[in-house]
Amino acid sequence: MGLIEASHSQAKMPRAADPLTLGEIVENGLCIGCGLCRSIAGRDHVDMVMTPEGRERPVARKALDRQTLAKINAVCPGTRIAGPPPAQTNDAVLKDTVWGPVERLMLGSAGDPTVRFFGSGGGTLTALGQFLLDSGRVKFVLHAVASRSMPMRTERKLSFDAASVLEGAGSRYGPAATLVDFNDILDRGEPFALIAKPCDVTAVRNLARLDPRVDEHMRYALAFVCGGASDLTKSEQVLQRFGLSEDELTLFRYRGHGNPGLNRIEAKDDRAFEVSYRQLWEDEDKWMIQPRCKICPDAIGQVADIAVSDSWLNGGPAVEDEALNGIIVRTKRGLELFDAAIEAGVLRIKRESDIAEISELQSHQVRKRRAVWARLKGMEIAGKPVPFVTDLALRGCASQNLLAEGRGARERARRGRLGEPPAMPRGTVLGGS
Repeated sequence: MGLIEASHSQAKMPRAADPLTLGEIVENGLCIGCGLCRSIAGRDHVDMVMTPEGRERPVARKALDRQTLAKINAVCPGTRIAGPPPAQTNDAVLKDTVWGPVERLMLGSAGDPTVRFFGSGGGTLTALGQFLLDSGRVKFVLHAVASRSMPMRTERKLSFDAASVLEGAGSRYGPAATLVDFNDILDRGEPFALIAKPCDVTAVRNLARLDPRVDEHMRYALAFVCGGASDLTKSEQVLQRFGLSEDELTLFRYRGHGNPGLNRIEAKDDRAFEVSYRQLWEDEDKWMIQPRCKICPDAIGQVADIAVSDSWLNGGPAVEDEALNGIIVRTKRGLELFDAAIEAGVLRIKRESDIAEISELQSHQVRKRRAVWARLKGMEIAGKPVPFVTDLALRGCASQNLLAEGRGARERARRGRLGEPPAMPRGTVLGGS
């Protein structure tokens, strides 16, 4: 499978001699562990396992038939990554090469101070999930929460009321197989909303091309702007600092109860430990971000109805910051929800934002978007399979990187920083006799 960046009109999967097996998807760093393949193949045919590296990955119990593998390849967010359709982009109030289509761009947070506090930033996604249930727009919300039995790990949850949504507030940085039984969820035949990683939303949008029940029942898809999913090993190293093992835990809160809030660990013997967000993530070499995240072309949720980001107005979470999210409304459906939530007081808005500000607040996302085409091209040159990508402007983003480098070189040349003095032997002084 080669790197193809096609338009929406060319968006059919390229013909291949054989679809990738689950093992090939995993071993080539394309899997993010969303679990949709297990839902498609069935729990009798695919297991989700925690690997020694701390990644949740699918393992086929026996060789899957070609038809099943072809369907998995068509929906997997590691093999197919599609951006928003041209009609959405063309009709958007604002469109940007890096950030995609935008209907509204605001800085805001949950209107309820309790939700703001429990949430990992401004509580916006939690507030929207509660509002969708309270307003009767959906019957339940599918999202990821801390496991009750193994609190360092994450499991999918269906919330049917606002209190249940609030219980799941707070970021989860490790593996999360949110879509592991998605077919069963569709079988319920009830309207629901999805709150998940951008890659999970991509997977479900891919499935919608094959299964009309997705668009019939999934009324809203909300995403957080994602910095990457870390290996569980990262969390295990935190435990090692305090001499704890996973089976001793009663709580492992990555962040929340503030902005960003502390990483808090509680043990069965009533010991408790806290680590600041900066201490947890200060060493980028030890983030242990999963391989698929490093080649992600849409960590900013272009295919969601609303995407929500952190907004560190102080330039980074060195201290507890004002509880605030960047709110990127992407679709007309998302705009209707956003306006209704504002009118109901569910969200409070600090002010309008713009592309320049969100690019500054989320500068690492800009760098990733500009770099990902070259990363994927390098994989292809090395003979590795890469995703089939449509409508995400990867070449345009890459050209921005080239232009930025060119402008930088031009300015350095103008200032004389690219030149050097005339060549001469050591000890010689210019102008000397």
